[in-house]
Amino acid sequence: MASYNPYQQTPYQHAQPPQSQYGQNGPPTQYAGTPQPGYGPPGTPQQDQGYFPPQGQAGMNNDGGMAALAGQMGGMGLGGDAAAAYRPNKKKNRHAYHNLEQPSGPQQAFGTPSPAHFGHNSPDMSQQYGSDHPYAGQQVTQAMNQFPASASAPFSPGLQAPNQGFRQPSQPTSTAGGPGVSQGKVDPEQIPSIPRLRDSAAQYYLDHVYPTMEQHLPPPAAVPFVAHDQGNSSSKFARLTLNNIPSTQEALTSTALPLGIVLQPLAPLQEGEQAVPVLDFGDVGPPRCRRCRTYINPFMTFRSGGNKLVCNMCTFPNDVPPEYFAPTDPSGVRVDRAQRPELTTGTVEFLVPKEYWAREPVGLHWLFLIDVGQEAITRGFLQAFCEGVLSALYGDHQHKEEADGEQTNGDSPDIVRRIPLGSKVGFVAFDRAMYFFNCNAKLDQAQMLVMPDLEEPFVPLGSEGLFVDPYESKTVITGLLQRLPSLFSRNKAPEPALLPALKATQEALALTGGKIICSLSALPTWGPGRLFLRDKNDLHGIETERKLFQTEHAEWRTMASKMVASGIGVDFFLAAASGGYMDIATIGHISAVSGGEIFFYPVFTAPRDVQRVKKEIERTVTRETGYQALMKVRCSNGLQVSSYHGNFLQHNFGADLELGSVDADKALGVMFSYDGKLDPKLDAHFQCAILYTTASGERRVRCTNTVASVSESMSEVMRFLDQDAIVSMIAKEAATRMTERTLKDIRNALTEKTIDILAGHRRTGSGSHPPGQLVLPENLKEFGMYILGLLKSRAFKAGHEPSDRRTHSMRFFKSASPLELSLFLYPRIVALHTLPDNSCFPDPETGHLIVPSCLRASFGRIEDGGAYLVDDGQICLLWLHEHVNPNLLEDLFGPGNTNLADLDHNLSSLPVLETHLNAQARNLIAYWSSVRGSKALTLQLARQGLDGAEYEFARLLVEDRNNEAQSYVDWLVHLHRGIQLELSGQRRKEEGEGGGVGAGLEGAMAGLSNLIGR
Repeated sequence: MASYNPYQQTPYQHAQPPQSQYGQNGPPTQYAGTPQPGYGPPGTPQQDQGYFPPQGQAGMNNDGGMAALAGQMGGMGLGGDAAAAYRPNKKKNRHAYHNLEQPSGPQQAFGTPSPAHFGHNSPDMSQQYGSDHPYAGQQVTQAMNQFPASASAPFSPGLQAPNQGFRQPSQPTSTAGGPGVSQGKVDPEQIPSIPRLRDSAAQYYLDHVYPTMEQHLPPPAAVPFVAHDQGNSSSKFARLTLNNIPSTQEALTSTALPLGIVLQPLAPLQEGEQAVPVLDFGDVGPPRCRRCRTYINPFMTFRSGGNKLVCNMCTFPNDVPPEYFAPTDPSGVRVDRAQRPELTTGTVEFLVPKEYWAREPVGLHWLFLIDVGQEAITRGFLQAFCEGVLSALYGDHQHKEEADGEQTNGDSPDIVRRIPLGSKVGFVAFDRAMYFFNCNAKLDQAQMLVMPDLEEPFVPLGSEGLFVDPYESKTVITGLLQRLPSLFSRNKAPEPALLPALKATQEALALTGGKIICSLSALPTWGPGRLFLRDKNDLHGIETERKLFQTEHAEWRTMASKMVASGIGVDFFLAAASGGYMDIATIGHISAVSGGEIFFYPVFTAPRDVQRVKKEIERTVTRETGYQALMKVRCSNGLQVSSYHGNFLQHNFGADLELGSVDADKALGVMFSYDGKLDPKLDAHFQCAILYTTASGERRVRCTNTVASVSESMSEVMRFLDQDAIVSMIAKEAATRMTERTLKDIRNALTEKTIDILAGHRRTGSGSHPPGQLVLPENLKEFGMYILGLLKSRAFKAGHEPSDRRTHSMRFFKSASPLELSLFLYPRIVALHTLPDNSCFPDPETGHLIVPSCLRASFGRIEDGGAYLVDDGQICLLWLHEHVNPNLLEDLFGPGNTNLADLDHNLSSLPVLETHLNAQARNLIAYWSSVRGSKALTLQLARQGLDGAEYEFARLLVEDRNNEAQSYVDWLVHLHRGIQLELSGQRRKEEGEGGGVGAGLEGAMAGLSNLIGR
């Protein structure tokens, strides 16, 4: 590496780059053999040259999958060739809707390449997977044919060829063992890889549909897929931590696993998926169980010729209403079942009668509460926010036909509606006073009314003036938002009065409910409810630090409750002045309780962040949103809800969850406990029902139905774990505890929980392996890395971190979907300088985008002269090495851009060029932006040695030692030592700093080295 000169030879030279950049993921690049032509747009020049000259560094071995781990860890005494023999359960077809009794194959060591990782490349998967594969070879029983789904559903399970799947639950454990380690070191190349898991799953689901009943393990959360709803809700709406539940509390306790479900009721669907059916039962409403009030669903059964409806939750036999009666065939199935979506689909919506109304439902009222103080003006945040609102409401004028949610107003056929017909918008500005704007369509321009009274503010406008149809009043609204920055350009009020403005807007929406979008660029230190600087760096690292993560202001708590009671959700766009303190714990309390969201810009810089603000406002306005919501979760007899984790209001335990608003990006977690023993012959059922008003003004109930089998065999339980759901539940629970316990205690608890889960599996599911062997559940192989990412997050990391950043991260964990959380804990990284020619263009045969393999998040994968895109779902960095090739810079940024220092540091997107690499990078960014949550994907440059964002790039390399925590390899060693101590009865719960993170590492390595040769 020292002799390498990036300018020594032409970059347009065919060469074979070191394979180490891909590691286990390494597909052939454009340098391997004859480059393939790219599939770019017409006129795009084909590029068959590279930007990365050959180096003297020896590439790592890329063959054999994880085969070398046996050799690497075996020398530490982790080896052994004994495998636990699986004893199949002799009870056949015992579940009403499942058939999990296929014979399982032998347990597999890390050293044996699993066809589960490579089989998706085979054209005939049935040759790679046996009939025991529960993802594909699962037999459809008679009961499954009767209840969960119709064989003639829009997406036929036949689209997923038999005997296919990308992961093998039939091999419940992965082990590490064997000879060949040097001095007790582990090769990081051979440990479980999250990028490999994602890439293999993404490749598989390009060509296969996910059948929700036949396949019991859902796809990884960060992978796009098309689900076929067979009566069990798609994992986009609900993910169970255990898809096979132990029959007793004692059995669950022995595994240390959480029993819970992660719910995302309004999750967006992928193109090609069937829309959620909306059903209208008239004034009588949807059929429900008279005892437990469960809504009709595919798992309820009919008896007595169709006269009795047996609840799947409480087994109560209900009389079928006359208007809902239909006879049954000899097998007990309703003759009209195929025509009834509520009996064949896991996720449905019911229009509800007036008895479900709290008030007359109307279209969603949006109120934009705009900070016009001095900081907002001088930093350009006011200008950015106004541009974002215009873009959200009207889109780019030159691309109206591409606007999301396309709906044309019948009166004006040229207008493309970005929000549903019936929705209205209003505008209020504030600094030390409040300014209400009348945007009635009959006016030539908006009228402004000033409200100086902060003690008892009121709304000086009627609803006809404050709230208007944005397309009828487009001219007035456009003029207002374009003039607003200049109107207040001489404003010298640096201290906004936020709480009085929120009180006034709550009063304006009290009769209808709605959504408030509020901008703020300075700590609100004026008027009633004024805030002050609480974080003075004197509470960090001590027990009282947790006071900074919650509000101590009674008025703000009261306002949050009023918002929820009025059916109002609040989203905040916070731009900190020079990274200053904003008291997100207090301000964000309103958004957290009301079901809203915080968009936080710690160091807002115009024009770099303007595009990001615009896109995130647009996402907020155009995503599916409901308001005035109530939520209830029901479960089978033998189980009960023990706790909720998320952003909502619950007055007392057992009451319905109240949310001012709910949108497509929000998720929450529900934990269950036992109140009896579950019958292994029956399934366990879960139903989430959320009553809400749509943005178009309809009152609906969305029901999400999920089913799991029950087993007395722990090996069966371990076969059907959902890693993403488990990580989500642990993260949400840990975030909830931040206001109750110290960060040190939480880190300790996370570490101990990880050891308990892995030791529980070792004790219950892999007892025949040698004591010194590291054994990981097949479906939790990457679990340790996710927990390490959690420990390194800003919410929980050791060391100093501003309380605003910690609180924002905490609130994110509580409401994040599994997709957002997965990306946040482990980012995706792609090397641009070694992209194959055909990568990031559509496959000419299938039309699917050819997505490049991602790299592991370690600096060991970063090469001199490289260019890397890094995305964690919140920010996207373009990291450029100081010796990056000038030709690469020209191809990415345009002619003349050959010097790294001359690039625009405020760049937020790539220019549109007719170069191959530029088209590849833009296509990849566009694809990533579609597999993401609520945060916009805009670029931020991180040039080595030039930009502060380089520190953020280093923080995202989560497999390395950083963020006050150890590396991935050292973390696994620490976990293994804890597992061994637990199994030997010598373990003592960690009480030291970091919960074992970094503590005792030398002793662990020494202890493991002493095991060599045993």
